[in-house]
Amino acid sequence: MLPGRMNPRQMERMMKKMGLNVEEVTDVKEVIIRTSTKEIIVHDPSVTVMDVRGERSFQVQGSVTEKTLKEEIPESDVELVASQAGVSKDQARKALEDTGGEPAEAIIRLMGG
Repeated sequence: MLPGRMNPRQMERMMKKMGLNVEEVTDVKEVIIRTSTKEIIVHDPSVTVMDVRGERSFQVQGSVTEKTLKEEIPESDVELVASQAGVSKDQARKALEDTGGEPAEAIIRLMGG
């Protein structure tokens, strides 16, 4: 019998014999995937888990939005820029944000260069 003509009960038995278990995860509000630079947010997702002999795979479907994450500026860089340029920590942090976190460039910019 061809898989396209198999009834759901036969398909389920065959999947169980192969060690394959598929189930829907219910009541999921959102799925968030975080990388070092962005978040991918799946709203009102449909989530399916496939377990094949202990290895779990997730399939996620839904509407997606992406958000770029702001890179954290180390406090040591803020202190360095503030002391070298003779400005407040707030001014130093703003200059670091404006220069992509580059201390030397922030100092030069603050000193009018």
